Amino acid sequence: MAADQRPLSEVAFLTVAEVAAVMRVSKMTVYRLVHSGHLPAIRVGRSFRVPENAVHEYLRDSYVGVETA
Repeated sequence: MAADQRPLSEVAFLTVAEVAAVMRVSKMTVYRLVHSGHLPAIRVGRSFRVPENAVHEYLRDSYVGVETA
């Protein structure tokens, strides 16, 4: 079973503050990423929860490295 297809009970969700700490950015930056659709999240009441895997995927896909020949 693929990581995105795990049962929700097995998915670790992070708060916006936790995501901001992991990414070392402000909470507002995380909210912008969520609202723009770059970072998937679910709404719980008035707050958001972001799947931990989504944070790791976003960081991996955003990595800017030196290309080798």
